Amino acid sequence: MSARDEILLLFDVDGTLTPARKSIEPDFEDFLYKKVKSKATIGVVSGSDLTKIKEQLNGDRLLNDFDYVFPENGLVFIKNGIEISKQSIQLHLGEKNIKKMINFCLHYIADLDIPIKRGTFIDFRNGMINICPIGRQCTYEERLMFNKYDNEHHVREKMIDALKEAFADIDITFAIGGQISIDAFPKGWDKSYCLQHVINGTNFKEIHFFGDKTSKGGNDYEIFADSRTIGHTVTDPKDTERQLSDLLNL
Repeated sequence: MSARDEILLLFDVDGTLTPARKSIEPDFEDFLYKKVKSKATIGVVSGSDLTKIKEQLNGDRLLNDFDYVFPENGLVFIKNGIEISKQSIQLHLGEKNIKKMINFCLHYIADLDIPIKRGTFIDFRNGMINICPIGRQCTYEERLMFNKYDNEHHVREKMIDALKEAFADIDITFAIGGQISIDAFPKGWDKSYCLQHVINGTNFKEIHFFGDKTSKGGNDYEIFADSRTIGHTVTDPKDTERQLSDLLNL
């Protein structure tokens, strides 16, 4: 057994492998695939669906070069480029609860007084519902503006409080997602969900996770704090590269 088979490195995407909603830099991509992958098994775990991850991580190269790909927190499980399994929030929660939550969010956002709003406030995925107060069609500059505004006015935190109160009787968790959105998913369907796929039938002695939203309430927190992982908080891809170099003596 090689050392590569004993160490698994799992990565968030936005703010960890790429700037938020941007593509991976070629130099960092080469570093990851040529230097890091020779020392450890690598995987990516994201709240986004596979299409969005591909946009940021160079299309099908993602499937060819990552050993594990976990879109939607691992509700979709891909190993060596092949989809192994998929879960459905629709079947888990039922249409009645999903419709009730989407209606609540749309009413809440309609009454929300923020500097700008764009389009696509709800993104329905296999494993979660992504809620975006500004709208996912905002430009990159508008995204940064909203993130700064949100840090000052806590728009998403307040919306999460309202959602928790309104849906206390439903098996659902709400977490800050990326720079502009909220992730809603069944309890236990956070990023730590993917660990079940790499614990059983493998020989990993260490599982490391790298992410930027690792504080409580962030969508990296549960996997970061999980006793089965060694968590690393990063600030951007450059910091990820630095920490990997230190960890693997590159």
